[in-house]
Amino acid sequence: MSEEFDRIFLALALREAEKAADDGEVPTGCVVVEEPADPSAPPSAARILGRAHNQTEGLVDATAHAEVLALSSAFQAKGNWRLQGTRLYVTKEPCPMCAGAIVLARVKTVVWGVSDPKRGGGTVFGIFDHPGINHHPEIVKGVMENECMAVLKDFFRRRREEKQ
Repeated sequence: MSEEFDRIFLALALREAEKAADDGEVPTGCVVVEEPADPSAPPSAARILGRAHNQTEGLVDATAHAEVLALSSAFQAKGNWRLQGTRLYVTKEPCPMCAGAIVLARVKTVVWGVSDPKRGGGTVFGIFDHPGINHHPEIVKGVMENECMAVLKDFFRRRREEKQ
């Protein structure tokens, strides 16, 4: 898929992250897309299977991360837990739990904006390329990195100001 294709769907994930921030949640958003059969097809040919934002506080559920919720929607939309031929767009690198769910779901490609140097399921824990797993998604990092980072920084700056 093209860089333009990835930017369009990561922008939708960024809107989800903004919803999370508005709800007082860590601003992470996710969109799962079924790729069109023709790689040169326009983004409008792709089918959105799921979209979500972090809801751990609102749902009082430690597993209610954007990726897990979007994957769950995608399973229902596709009628299958195997999401081969899909791209998962997320504003921040998946944590180890979400990385594991992505691997189990057989997502073809994971595209993220900001890497997580402390808790990244891929960059820190190496889950996506661990030799012991049976599926290794393609990884595309740094798409709309500045925009994704700005939402995170703004959220945590406001949190610090509220505590003072």
